[in-house]
Amino acid sequence: MKVVVLGCGVIGVTTAYYLAKQGHQVVVVDRQPGPALETSFANAGQISTGYSSPWAAPGIPLKAIKWMLQSHSPLVIHPQRDSLFLHWLWQMLANCTSKRYAINKARMVRLATYSKQCLVSLRENLALNYEGRELGTLQLFRTAKQLHAIDKDIKVLEQYQVPYERLDVAGCINVEPALSDQQHKIVGGLRLPHDETGDCYLFSQLLMEQAKKLGATFLFNKKILGINATTTEVKNLVLEDGIIEGDCYVVALGAYSPALLTWLGIKLPVYPVKGYSLTVPIKNSEMAPCSTVMDETYKVAMTRFDQRLRVGGTAELAGFDLSLQETRRKTLAYVVSDLFPNAGNVTGSEFWTGLRPMTPDGTPVVGPTPLTNLYLNTGHGTLGWTMCCGSAKLLADQIAGNTPEIDPEGLAISRYSE
Repeated sequence: MKVVVLGCGVIGVTTAYYLAKQGHQVVVVDRQPGPALETSFANAGQISTGYSSPWAAPGIPLKAIKWMLQSHSPLVIHPQRDSLFLHWLWQMLANCTSKRYAINKARMVRLATYSKQCLVSLRENLALNYEGRELGTLQLFRTAKQLHAIDKDIKVLEQYQVPYERLDVAGCINVEPALSDQQHKIVGGLRLPHDETGDCYLFSQLLMEQAKKLGATFLFNKKILGINATTTEVKNLVLEDGIIEGDCYVVALGAYSPALLTWLGIKLPVYPVKGYSLTVPIKNSEMAPCSTVMDETYKVAMTRFDQRLRVGGTAELAGFDLSLQETRRKTLAYVVSDLFPNAGNVTGSEFWTGLRPMTPDGTPVVGPTPLTNLYLNTGHGTLGWTMCCGSAKLLADQIAGNTPEIDPEGLAISRYSE
């Protein structure tokens, strides 16, 4: 079967690999000159199974108002008048209930746990040096209120048998010694010892080469102009320099997926949530974190690569604007300098922004559509790196007609019409 994959971020690359592994003829199309040059390029670097949680949660609307009043706010909303934004925001607010949070969290943890298993299997079979580490994730709390609020998340972790450690200050210092001089700023933490880290961009490049060895073709610098279809199936993909025909099509265009799908009358509630990162050269390894440290107060993650520190965070609702905002850089620089002041050269860091494709319920959209040969793999929000392998393997099995290794319930776009 010839499968055309639209998009070559980490989601598109992993989808191509698993499809090629099953023997399909795979063609990947992307407007960029190479893989993972947009949202996947400089993300936070964490592979966090246990922290797979929807942003839509009880109390979030009130918290959002408080956050926006902070000097280093983790959330900025620029009011938009377009119908996609307003509908998406309304749906997100509707998911801020205890019942919906439990359902969405369970779906996300199910997929993220499976994705971790798939990544481990990949690593056992392929030599992929993406500066990965298997040292867990530490979520830091600056107040007792934050520390006491994690009970509901712990219940879900226990439900899905995700190992965790509730740590006091001494425990936090034990796993991240570089925090020792700043321990007076924290009250404790929650550690997920099985979480991992790694450079998503490097991973995507390496896995693309593996997919090529299996026969996959990657077409770069190709702008997609449209898609032709009947009421039941896709006929071809229209590019600037011609058309591509396939037996099956997978849309993995991140935040840009809804625009293409409107051609087909498919309404996909995915909206771009702008995130930022700093990539900081490490000047003192002993003063840098060993793995990922997440600051709960500012919603900023600091992830250790070999000789670099990736500082990622903040959420900005600003449509498709990709301008770099100095206030966001200052927030990231403040947090990393506050907790790890001697780790790296913050003034010499690289500042980046990308658009996370977010669904209103937090769960990605993976699976079939009303058109018989069209599938979706998008809407992963901040968790594309965490969920990429599991999403791709699940979708490849569905396309091949194989029984998926996990229950796909609640992952396809059909959940929005229930």
